[in-house]
Amino acid sequence: MTAPAISRYPVPKLEDLPDDIRMRIVEVQEKTGFVPNVFVTLAHRSDEFRAFFAYHDALMLKEGGLTKAEREMIVVATSGANDCLYCIVAHGAILRIYAKNPLVADQVAVNYRKADITPRQKAMLAFAIKVSLHSVELEDADFTALRAHGFSDEDIWDIGAIAAFFALSNRMANLITMRPNDEFYLMGRVPKAK
Repeated sequence: MTAPAISRYPVPKLEDLPDDIRMRIVEVQEKTGFVPNVFVTLAHRSDEFRAFFAYHDALMLKEGGLTKAEREMIVVATSGANDCLYCIVAHGAILRIYAKNPLVADQVAVNYRKADITPRQKAMLAFAIKVSLHSVELEDADFTALRAHGFSDEDIWDIGAIAAFFALSNRMANLITMRPNDEFYLMGRVPKAK
């Protein structure tokens, strides 16, 4: 049985990619043990790959008032709202690892309001969902609600920017029918053997 295609668009071979993109993919492969499909599918267009990952890194790897797990919660919740299989599965795995909680990603993806997370995190996700799906409806009260939970204006920018960026990512993943790697499904669900 042949594995299903990972994209409806051509997927370039690693050896055919520009050096900077190939090195980035190899670095990820060495760290994770596999190449997440997002890297090779988006490498279909080199300039867009570079722009996408530059903005991704600026949002997801920076220091600030949000933890790595909270950043991933935003991705998982908004990806759930946007029905993006790739991002729910891939970022759900990352969330489980950062949160050290095998249950949280599924809860957040399906209904963050019922998830075992803090009221602060629920407020953060309510705002992120609004940015992702109904940004035209944002008003001062939305910002006030986040400030009441201790978020700074810079944190609020980060929440909104992550939600907006992953709305783009969700739509691209759905456009090209990006398939999640099988490896993601089990990551963070069971403790690693010592």
